Amino acid sequence: MTVVVRLGLKIDVDTLAGLQKGVPALLEILGERGIRASFFLALGPDHSGKAIFRVFRQRGFLAKMLRTRAPSLYGWRTLLSGTLLPAPDLGQAAGELMPRVRAAGHEVGLHGYDHVLWHDRLLTMTKEEIRGQVAAAQGVYQRALGTPARAFAAPGWQTSRAAREVLAEMGFHYASDTRGTAPYFPRFGDWVSPVPEIPTTLPTLDELLGFKGLSAREAFRLVEQRVLRRTIPQIFTLHAELEGGPLGGEFARFLDRLLAQGAVFFRLGDWAAELLGNREMIPAARVFPGRLPGRAGRVSCQAQEEEGA
Repeated sequence: MTVVVRLGLKIDVDTLAGLQKGVPALLEILGERGIRASFFLALGPDHSGKAIFRVFRQRGFLAKMLRTRAPSLYGWRTLLSGTLLPAPDLGQAAGELMPRVRAAGHEVGLHGYDHVLWHDRLLTMTKEEIRGQVAAAQGVYQRALGTPARAFAAPGWQTSRAAREVLAEMGFHYASDTRGTAPYFPRFGDWVSPVPEIPTTLPTLDELLGFKGLSAREAFRLVEQRVLRRTIPQIFTLHAELEGGPLGGEFARFLDRLLAQGAVFFRLGDWAAELLGNREMIPAARVFPGRLPGRAGRVSCQAQEEEGA
């Protein structure tokens, strides 16, 4: 019996460069192959330059910047946005592009408002501050597309009980906020979120690139091998700034190899709809702050012990 490999592509758009250059490049790469994906856009100020202060707060951040050769990957304009250079307004820049993404058959969701603020400060933010961030992004989204977003992907895989309460109150159908192995309902203490979680299950290129000397080609090969070894659907998070930029050629070859082996690509929202048709089959799992190889700081992770929701 032949096992069909299923892979969901989750595309995070964090910066102006990713929006203006990476997204059009990815639309071309995906369109040429008939692949539909899920794009998650940050829609507030691009404060990417402020990420440099993680050097003082996150173990391994400087090593990651050096290992991945960040200036050559992201460009100095991005690395200085919001510090030595003004922070561009991503929402304004995204207005005309978002309908184009949707018209191409892709899903469009939210990746927060101020990406760096959420990534670095979520756990100290009040519920009202979190709601303000989501509402601001939702306002930009609704003005551009005429309907509210129903999918959310947390910047930096940072979530909390308060954040998930806000998503539930605002009517989101699903989120992709964590790293894990399979869909679940996130549990925080005695509270279980009613919004299902579709976690990223595979390592990202910025985690692999340069890790133990891996080249971009070797990193994609490693991801490819993991996809082909697993029988349940997998989620690969890519970044418009990388796979839609200097790593675009290797990304295209990665897709071609998987297509040649019969892989089927899907939008996360389509899988969420399947899952919600059988809510009782989705387990609950605890969310905890964990560390991942090649990534600085901690991210929200799915605990392995699971229970009925």
